[in-house]
Amino acid sequence: MQKSVASKYILPFVQWFGLLVLTAIFLDYLLHKFNLLSVGYWLSYPGTLLIILSFLYSLRKRKLIEKGSPKKLLSIHEYFAWAGSILLIVHGGIHFNAILPWLAVIMMIITVASGLTGKFLLKKANENLKAKKKFLEDSGLNSEDAERKLFIDSITVDLMKKWRVVHIPITILFAILAILHIITIIMFIK
Repeated sequence: MQKSVASKYILPFVQWFGLLVLTAIFLDYLLHKFNLLSVGYWLSYPGTLLIILSFLYSLRKRKLIEKGSPKKLLSIHEYFAWAGSILLIVHGGIHFNAILPWLAVIMMIITVASGLTGKFLLKKANENLKAKKKFLEDSGLNSEDAERKLFIDSITVDLMKKWRVVHIPITILFAILAILHIITIIMFIK
């Protein structure tokens, strides 16, 4: 029998998310080690730009722009948001100077986790569940017995299908906090 949905798809999700955090910590460590802390400040510009550009997919999906392949723009959305998030985490550093920037960073990390759910987990988990059901039915179980055997996996997949309901409001909250952070920086520049 195949692996469970959790071990086959949730573990890789955790690994990719962990890689994001570890990469940011490593880059922040390098900046501290080589006394390049001011570089972290400047990483906010390319990080923000990458995240803004990642929204081209959302604009195309909602038909607000006509150009671009949705599949290619989705790939750009995923990679630009990933890279931009790393840069912004490094920009935030591992210091707690103010609450608003850290709230924005926390919301960004939650947004990335939510996006990874859609990317890595949902599609593959759904395909895996269908393949497992077909395998069980081909092995002689009727549809009802196959569904009973896959009950936990079915619940897992059903919960995962609700990811967009969470992803969009979290993204909006992240955007609001990031904009407020940018506004307060502009207001208090000396």
